[in-house]
Amino acid sequence: MKHIGLFGGTFNPIHVGHLRAIQEVQNRFALDKCYLIPAALPPHKEPGEVVDAKYRLEMIQLAVSEYSDRLNSVVISDVELKRSGPSYTIDTVNHFKSILPDYSRLYLILGIDAFLEIDTWKFCVDLFYLTAFIVMTRSISVDTEGTLKWKVLEDYIKGKISDGYKFSISRSCFVHDEKQTIFFVDIDSLDISSTQIRNLIKKGKPIKLFVPKKVEDFIINKGFYT
Repeated sequence: MKHIGLFGGTFNPIHVGHLRAIQEVQNRFALDKCYLIPAALPPHKEPGEVVDAKYRLEMIQLAVSEYSDRLNSVVISDVELKRSGPSYTIDTVNHFKSILPDYSRLYLILGIDAFLEIDTWKFCVDLFYLTAFIVMTRSISVDTEGTLKWKVLEDYIKGKISDGYKFSISRSCFVHDEKQTIFFVDIDSLDISSTQIRNLIKKGKPIKLFVPKKVEDFIINKGFYT
């Protein structure tokens, strides 16, 4: 069986947190390949907030080339850029289901903030039959606070997705008799955000600690986010 990750997003801009997260998820889940998929027109964002898709794609290409020695089998996909209209995840997952061998297992990789809005996504219930989920979180532990966070996640999953999901403490995942598994993984680098980077640029502050050098140069040369 081939394990394939699908990591979509606006990437406005892509940053080192994204790249380190991919690396960590690949290692933990032994992914054979991971597709990076920029959204052409994100349904949940105002068009004016987002740099044109062709430039975001170019920044991703620059970032992956700079990190090529640390990222194994990462493939950049422009499938959503070629499709007209808003970029719906259900369409992207169905695309990869149609082109990959039947023995492939898909994992949709996304952050906790996006996951907690998934009930607003187009045909969201169908997604849980098609792909497993890897949800990247910020240090959910087993202490009192961590227990509360798990309860919030469990209430959301049971209330918004399916009450058939059950939490496995040993595997840090939610399992279901019919739907695909929802995994959770702590990623420390998620403290970096694209919003934070855009705000720094607007204030004229350096971003070299947060984006690859090639991406920093590209942003400066194009005058993005000022």
